[in-house]
Amino acid sequence: MALTNHTPEDKVQQIFDHIAPQYDHMNSVISLGTHRIWRQNVMRSMTIKRGDFALDLCCGTGDWTLALAKAVGPAGHVVGLDFSGVMLTQATAKVRTAKLEDRITLRQGDAMQLPYPDNSFNVVTIGFGLRNVPDANQVLREMARVVKPGGQVVCLETSQPANPIVHAGWQLYFGHLVPLMGRVVAHHYQAYNYLQQSTHRFVSVDELATMFRAAGFVNVHYQQFNLGAAAVHFGTKPY
Repeated sequence: MALTNHTPEDKVQQIFDHIAPQYDHMNSVISLGTHRIWRQNVMRSMTIKRGDFALDLCCGTGDWTLALAKAVGPAGHVVGLDFSGVMLTQATAKVRTAKLEDRITLRQGDAMQLPYPDNSFNVVTIGFGLRNVPDANQVLREMARVVKPGGQVVCLETSQPANPIVHAGWQLYFGHLVPLMGRVVAHHYQAYNYLQQSTHRFVSVDELATMFRAAGFVNVHYQQFNLGAAAVHFGTKPY
């Protein structure tokens, strides 16, 4: 896979454009199928309700967008935003299959400069995307800006286990096996090597909780999955 663009943002966008057709399959392989269980657990813990307006950032192929749309019902609406047009093409097909076009809008855009007014959404989510943006703090500030007072923000992301023994196994898996699986299953070693590197570079669960508070959220808490290999963070915009 040749990455011809020069900026980091262009490089990341090219990576996700290239892997979009295999993205769902590779997520299942990498997480051993547990990413769906993580998302189901997160949905049960969220405050989302019928009639809400939700924004799903870095929506990818739309799995969380669809789950949110089912939760808000016909009276609500969900916007799925992603910078990869190829990912959104995959998401569009899923929305049509689910017959949820009436309550989902898919839009290409930048999570660091959201094209929405202040206080627009009841819920804002981001799944496995915060570690891939140029400035995670800026994205959190934008999430804080567009969510309504009393609204909830939710971030589901890969993480780093604190237990030394578990962390050693995690390093072996993500550092060596994940890129090899990317080569064998998706034929994109470089892309999945980047994904494991972004996971290694990302902040700890406690550091991300601190970033949530710095962005202005209250009631910040998190839950870890798979012995710390992933975590979900919750925050609320104060009134």
